[in-house]
Amino acid sequence: MDSQNEEQIRDKVENPAVQLNLLKLERWKWWLLVALNIFFLIAGQSAAILLGRFYYDKGGKSKWLATLVQTAGFPILFVPYFLFPSLQEPSTSTQSPSVRTLAMIYFFLGVLIAGDNYLYSVGLLYLSASTYSLISASQLAFNAVFSFFINSQKFTSLILNSVVVLSFSAALIAVNDDSQGPSGVSKLKYLIGFLCTLSASAIYSLLLSLMQLSFQKVIRKETFSVALEMQIYTSLFASCVSLVGLFASGEWNTLHGEMQSFGTGRVSYVMTLVWTAVTWQLCSVGVVGLIYVVSSLFSNVISTVALAISPIAAVIVFHDKMNSIKVIALLMALWGFATYTYQNYLDDSKARRTKTEVSETETLRDPLCV
Repeated sequence: MDSQNEEQIRDKVENPAVQLNLLKLERWKWWLLVALNIFFLIAGQSAAILLGRFYYDKGGKSKWLATLVQTAGFPILFVPYFLFPSLQEPSTSTQSPSVRTLAMIYFFLGVLIAGDNYLYSVGLLYLSASTYSLISASQLAFNAVFSFFINSQKFTSLILNSVVVLSFSAALIAVNDDSQGPSGVSKLKYLIGFLCTLSASAIYSLLLSLMQLSFQKVIRKETFSVALEMQIYTSLFASCVSLVGLFASGEWNTLHGEMQSFGTGRVSYVMTLVWTAVTWQLCSVGVVGLIYVVSSLFSNVISTVALAISPIAAVIVFHDKMNSIKVIALLMALWGFATYTYQNYLDDSKARRTKTEVSETETLRDPLCV
């Protein structure tokens, strides 16, 4: 009889309602992980954009080198990968994808990342840091569209409002005659920079949705190590593509002279590239971490917050010109972000209520609860 009672208790612990209560006790760990990834994304992205602009301002000219440093710092991710054990969460499938399938996914995403980073590098070359950041905020609007078609994200009135507002915000920057890039940049190059940054924002949003789709439909595991693996291997392939571009374009021949003539010295040149690589990896860990912990939508929302912070930082660090049109565009971007975030909050609250109701129903139906 005692053994029978023990068996009932064991079954009771495996009950979904009991599991839900236990998960609530561990909820603070989830919030801590979310907060940590948010910090990585905002701090990493803001610092990386400013360092990228600093590289160009002090004499850097290689677009492919600027592309390479955005992913070349991936080896530092092996430190948390091996040091911090992953908390394994229940998987939707016991069967893992084959190595070939994973390699194809990582290769495809890596090539896409390399192309996206190159477009961002061209955009930052021809635009001021503040203008670049404001245009990049349009990625939230693109993410709404891709999330709708790829991740089955609902298209509500709040999301539609956010898309329209962010689109107008980017359009204001495009038609603003007072917007100026770095010294010596012509109107044509400014237009190229605008189009490249806008295209990069669209590709970036597509990448986030494809990563979320890969996590949900192919990899089907939700652990921190899996998120790190995604970042490590996609960065590896992206770095290889960037290296090919660096040598194929002939830009590698100019790197020595570029270092010698760098405005703040050779040591500063090397440190700028090193810290740019580190901060981009910090940002990427936050991006991928939020995709797997929450969603690509939430990850892009936080990324937009960082882009809203960057223009302010650029004004302080580089004394970028913030005219009235830019201020209006910034306020519109913040409004778009706010409506998008509120919709995310409503969806999350609804999902929690549904989960609680299902748990209570299952508890009442469980004969052990009587």
